Amino acid sequence: MTFNFKITKYLKSVYEIEYLLYKKAMNDQSLELAWNHLERLHIIGQSYPFEHTYSHWLMLNFGFRQKNVKEVLGQIIRLLGGGWKSFINHIPKGNTGGANVHPLKVMELPEDLKIILKSDKK
Repeated sequence: MTFNFKITKYLKSVYEIEYLLYKKAMNDQSLELAWNHLERLHIIGQSYPFEHTYSHWLMLNFGFRQKNVKEVLGQIIRLLGGGWKSFINHIPKGNTGGANVHPLKVMELPEDLKIILKSDKK
């Protein structure tokens, strides 16, 4: 069994760029784009407890801002279980993390994230 404690420097830099893009989209009131960056943030960080949990925290806040009850409830459930699943590396690869997707559903990775995640394993 693999235990994940800390995100690699390379992935942390990609995660931070995605976070800044999310913040910019929110400042520009580009909500669909902001959500897309949150989903990508989730995919990048889902193997690491802190980053995974933080992406769900951001999604929870997004749900509150949108007054989206389904998203808020879905994120509360994910906040309770996501971090420990990352720690033991039991996560559904590619899952975008929103309440519109089953928490255990494996999803196809976007092409650019496939390359990023694969290059991090080298």
